Amino acid sequence: MISETNEWKRLLAHATAVQGTHLRQLLKDEARNAALVAEHNGITLDYSRQNATLETIDLLFDLAEKAQLRQKLSSIASGEHVNKTEDRAVMHMALRSPANKPMYVDGRNVVEDVHEVLTSIRKFSDRVRSGEAHGATGKKLVNVISIGIGGSYLGPEYVFEALKHEKVAKAAAEGRTLRFLANVDPVDAARAVEGLNPEDTLVVVVSKTFTTAETMLNARTLRKWLVDGLAAKGVSQADAVRHHMIAVSAAVPKAQEFGIAPENVFGFWDWVGGRYSVCSAVGIVPLALHYGSDITDSFLAGAHDVDQHLLNAPLRENLPVLLGLLGVWNSSFLGHTSRALLPYAQGLLRFAAHIQQVDMESNGKRVNVEGVTLPFAAGEINFGEPGTNGQHSFYQLIHQGRVVPCDFIAFCKSQTPVELQGEKVSNHDELMSNFFAQPDALANGKTIEELTAEGVSESLRPHKMFPGNRPSISLLFHGHLNAFACGQLLALYEHRTVVQGAIWGLNSFDQWGVELGKVLATQVRNQLNASRTKKAEISGFNSSTTALLKLYLA
Repeated sequence: MISETNEWKRLLAHATAVQGTHLRQLLKDEARNAALVAEHNGITLDYSRQNATLETIDLLFDLAEKAQLRQKLSSIASGEHVNKTEDRAVMHMALRSPANKPMYVDGRNVVEDVHEVLTSIRKFSDRVRSGEAHGATGKKLVNVISIGIGGSYLGPEYVFEALKHEKVAKAAAEGRTLRFLANVDPVDAARAVEGLNPEDTLVVVVSKTFTTAETMLNARTLRKWLVDGLAAKGVSQADAVRHHMIAVSAAVPKAQEFGIAPENVFGFWDWVGGRYSVCSAVGIVPLALHYGSDITDSFLAGAHDVDQHLLNAPLRENLPVLLGLLGVWNSSFLGHTSRALLPYAQGLLRFAAHIQQVDMESNGKRVNVEGVTLPFAAGEINFGEPGTNGQHSFYQLIHQGRVVPCDFIAFCKSQTPVELQGEKVSNHDELMSNFFAQPDALANGKTIEELTAEGVSESLRPHKMFPGNRPSISLLFHGHLNAFACGQLLALYEHRTVVQGAIWGLNSFDQWGVELGKVLATQVRNQLNASRTKKAEISGFNSSTTALLKLYLA
């Protein structure tokens, strides 16, 4: 157990010493500040506003060596079955590997399989976008609804939103619509189809097993919408499904039973975890249909760039390794249970939601990889909102309430630059003014002495005092948020999660905690059906749930 090692114990002792030093003091050390910066291919990571000294970083790398971090990362990249509980390899890095860079699982070069699927996606998306592949009535398919949940939805939506107003991607998507349907609440289905015509709509059903309850109910709901809408045009159910529904699935026979033509099923593999699947057909099919394959190729290249950085850069210069180690430091040694993701880029409005799943489903564990109960809490609560919106929402708490380590993310250039005559700065400069100011405000705070010198009344000083000493990192991309940078950002946070899990000794690739609620929901579903169709009495539940079910059924 990593917590039993001398390296862990030294960090525990060191944390006590560091907690007695305010960031206000640490930031006066220019040599320290300069040392706590790392760069990679257009990305600068400044972690000088962490409650950390140079000794802290040395001790964290001692811990990484003790946890055999480098070996664990190599095991993932070499295709070993590191997901022990499901006996699977973890190879999302292969999803973005170039065709000439093989990666192996069980002796097979899976990159060949990946590029076979990518080629099929490119051919299909090109045919749809050109109008060669069209709807049952001959109309061009310009609207796409992607049905999935969890990793089959959050990652693709993050990329879609990130590129919606990027100049090149926006031009490529001109005249097209992409929507996502995840929630089984029928309101979500109504929102997905609102204003769309079945004649020019293509539905993508994303489900590895083609059995996910929410996804398949939504798929049947949209199948009915398509069939009913096209029936008035004389289109049969079989033709409606054949021309207007495709699948991303490993269960081709089940997709065929649903009515989807086998050539319209795009596959992926059991070594692709759901929350790590946006670079597979799960994300690339809807994104290529909307933006075209040139954009998705650039996105994959950005992710691959950071994959190579993770595997080859020295650990002390390695951005995802640094992010992961700082996460362990804040969580396990300084006792911070949450983390805020604060992108100063409106295009990243769904980034926090995606990373919530990537991180919390991966590392929200109570046992290590051997099944031994952890003597410490693993995982953090992730939340966030784009700046400057978040500043007018929850920043009150992070400035004067609980200590929440913050990740500030920004880009030197705007996707849509605006400069108004007579304004002191451009709109992007106004945004970035806040990006630079907030980390310093969190770190330094404001003292009673400063408030007194400013003439603030004695009664208001306690209210206007900011403790400061709140840690953050600043991640600054040198260009603008384009497809390549979008891929880089994704891989940074995927790997940060894996690094933290490796240090803690977790299996970051299973999610048994998701299962229990699903099993109990099946029991409720059966009861609801029996009560509505056979007037069956409610049985098998505790008295509280029974009372609520009676109220609902009434």
